[in-house]
Amino acid sequence: MNYRKTLLAASIITGLCVSGALYAQDTSQSDPATQTSSTANKHEVKQLSTVVVTGIRGAVEKSLDIKRDAVSNIEVVTAEDVGKLPAHNVADTLQRLPGVNISSSSADEGGFDEADRVSLRGTSPSLTQTLIDGHTVGTADWFVLSQGSNMGRSVSYTLLPSELVSRVEVHKSSEARFVDGGTTGNVDIITRKPLDFEKQFTTNLSVGAVNASLPDTTDPQLSGLFNYKNDGGTFGVMLQVFKQKRHLRREAQEIPGGFATIAPDSALAQSNPDLAGVKVPGLLGSTLFEQTRDRKGGLVEVQFKPTDNLTLGASGFRSDMDANNYNRNFMLWGGNFGTSQAPEPGYTVQNGVLTNATYAGVPGTKYVVYDMIYREASSKTSYYTLDADWQASDSISAKFQAGTTKGVGQTPRQFIAEVTAADGGGASWTTHGNGAPVDWSVGGDISPTGVCGAACFGTWGNQMVKAIDKENWGTADFTQYFDTGVLNSFNYGLRYAKHDREAQSPEGASPGDIWSALQNGATASYPGNFAKGIGGNFPRNLWYFTPGALESTILANSTWLSNNDGPTGRHNYGAEYSVDEKNLAAYFQANFEGDNWSGNVGLRYVNIDQNIDSYFAVTNVADADVSSLFGQWKRLQTENKYHRFLPSANIKFNMAENLVFRFAASQTQTLPDYSALGAAAWGSDLNKTGGGGNPNLKPVLSTNFDAGLEWYFMPRGLLSATGYSMNMKDYVAYGVQTQMLFSELTHQLEPYQVAMPINADAQVTGVELAYQQPIGKYFGINANYTYADGSTDHTWADGSNHLLGTSKNTYNVGAYFENDTFGARVSYTRRTAFLIGLSGANPYYQGNFGTLAASFSYKATDWLSFSLDALNLNNPTYRYYQSTQIPTAFYENGRQYYLNAHLSF
Repeated sequence: MNYRKTLLAASIITGLCVSGALYAQDTSQSDPATQTSSTANKHEVKQLSTVVVTGIRGAVEKSLDIKRDAVSNIEVVTAEDVGKLPAHNVADTLQRLPGVNISSSSADEGGFDEADRVSLRGTSPSLTQTLIDGHTVGTADWFVLSQGSNMGRSVSYTLLPSELVSRVEVHKSSEARFVDGGTTGNVDIITRKPLDFEKQFTTNLSVGAVNASLPDTTDPQLSGLFNYKNDGGTFGVMLQVFKQKRHLRREAQEIPGGFATIAPDSALAQSNPDLAGVKVPGLLGSTLFEQTRDRKGGLVEVQFKPTDNLTLGASGFRSDMDANNYNRNFMLWGGNFGTSQAPEPGYTVQNGVLTNATYAGVPGTKYVVYDMIYREASSKTSYYTLDADWQASDSISAKFQAGTTKGVGQTPRQFIAEVTAADGGGASWTTHGNGAPVDWSVGGDISPTGVCGAACFGTWGNQMVKAIDKENWGTADFTQYFDTGVLNSFNYGLRYAKHDREAQSPEGASPGDIWSALQNGATASYPGNFAKGIGGNFPRNLWYFTPGALESTILANSTWLSNNDGPTGRHNYGAEYSVDEKNLAAYFQANFEGDNWSGNVGLRYVNIDQNIDSYFAVTNVADADVSSLFGQWKRLQTENKYHRFLPSANIKFNMAENLVFRFAASQTQTLPDYSALGAAAWGSDLNKTGGGGNPNLKPVLSTNFDAGLEWYFMPRGLLSATGYSMNMKDYVAYGVQTQMLFSELTHQLEPYQVAMPINADAQVTGVELAYQQPIGKYFGINANYTYADGSTDHTWADGSNHLLGTSKNTYNVGAYFENDTFGARVSYTRRTAFLIGLSGANPYYQGNFGTLAASFSYKATDWLSFSLDALNLNNPTYRYYQSTQIPTAFYENGRQYYLNAHLSF
């Protein structure tokens, strides 16, 4: 018998012998004002008016009330008012909770100024499930790699405006009635409902602007809400709209692909034996990224009560974001000369790295490669639901829902110039470990006239990349109530979902003589004080072709080929795959309640049918199913079937009037990332590394334990400690293997070091500590700390066994002040280094970082107020590295200030 299952079953049986579980509380209706009464007629729903929460103090109090009343381990953030979360971004708000981490990227795009992904308890975002009102939401990304070769299961929070949110519930322990898919827990974003409002008419309008310090631009921000419900409270409709634009600039030093190795059998190693096996920077870049994000959309909610015991609802949400971006990377090309040319005498080697070197110029050698990539990009998400809540009798209630959701991320055009420069100019560098940028310089002509384009080394293209994420689902949930004994109720139900995820790259442009037209195109300069915040000495006074010059020249000198197959076509089959999943789930949950205890125990059955369609490269044309300019491919179809019972139990003891003890045990399951299953092997020509998928990956099965003590020592006051452990079977890690892939430079198969996903066991154990306390009538403080110790049985290429996403230490501290007219809040969040993913075939990490934020509000009248939200006030440097000696990137994003006027009627 499986040890994990035996241990879990024993824990659940022990818990049932001691107590049981609290009556069911619906994830999408867990407001205490609508909870089932725990006295007398337990099945009678209280008809209470909606509690209106306004201000910091009211939001803190309501959040703690929900946490205290819940049977399972939950964290809650409640909006301070309509359209006002404690932070401007939903993910930024959640990072202040114990056990929650955020990241600002999902692939290799590097760190930005806005949180994009959420993860729980020292794991990767793909193991945390995000829901809206208890159902899934389709998502896709704007970044081209996240649209194809690095496609996860996490939700992009950049598509979810905070103004839509009533509250957010973070469920850290599982229940059988929860939608399966979150190994470490579920984040449920709760929107407002029309019949929840007190007044017949409610209008809220927010008008403002955001200023970003690096681009030094100010952009408009607009959101509005209108709600109507009739006098009888039987019909209501709510409309929310938003349109928000902002400019981003990121200034950086990047070292794409890390360091190259001097081959021991090379001529350089023969002449300089001390350099055999030594690492040199492959590419050292002065990197300027600029983007405009224009987000618009809305939410419609309708509720109708034809009878007292039946409520019908419909909802529709859409969010579209245009995210055009331009990345320029002027790079010392160490991989071109550093592994073959001997440095001048006086160089130094430390810990296997050539830390200081100067190279004399050699005619014909290119010391610089310069990438300029302008991309048209967008991402969007939408969902539509129909639901019915029916009180069938005094003892039975039912809820039915049908819905569909879709996310699309697309890069229809990429305008790319990759040129060389500094012919024979020589170069030098000095490294400083992973704590500071590399100092480097190059000689020779690096002006526009010194660039050598198509005649030397140039690639030009605009291949289309598109990701589509769709799900259709239906649910039927029932609750049977009881009036006697400790058995309070049963929950049982069914859910069926069909989920499709697809990566497409069907068309592109065949370039003509682009260089002749582009070399005299319009240019612009890097900004003054470029990358001042990250330090270091490297080229800053640089030029680039304008986005308009790139776009117009490439479009005018290339032929767009749509769905053109065959050896001369632009259909990139190697970038395409699809993952189709059918999920049928059934659950049963028993809820118990005694005088000073409550709890639940349940079982969820999950049956998954998974079909994966992908391609792999072949050398023999006769073996190929399809071919194009990108190589020849054979189609691979894989079918996986999984069925599993997932048990769970939660126990809560009221040990004293204000002292709560909780214990939870469960098994949870998460399917591997879509790209981990379907992506064909791909490679980068610059460093001969790449990645790929493995359709035979198994789901991650986690056995979870959770125990905590909470002391609610005063109103809005909490002191808590929680211990947790997760033992994950078939966790997804990455090994490296050599594969023959098609090179766009040589138009033939060449060996690449390819990172391939594999299953391995993993473990996380940790402790969460939290403290909140009001000070007097107007002040309050809060602090929390999370310790997470994660490891995997897999050994990474650097010899470590780290878990993706695990920061060993995370802490938050904050304070607030609020009276009748003025409010202020300040918070600081810091997390230690963690393994973020792979750079080429090598693991790389994000270093320690912390962010400081503040918000201020002023209530001028009952209908007019103002707010100022300031993010990244400390202007943190995001630091990435492979080891103590090998840095990967240093990013500066600047500060952001959101000023808004709020009108409420």
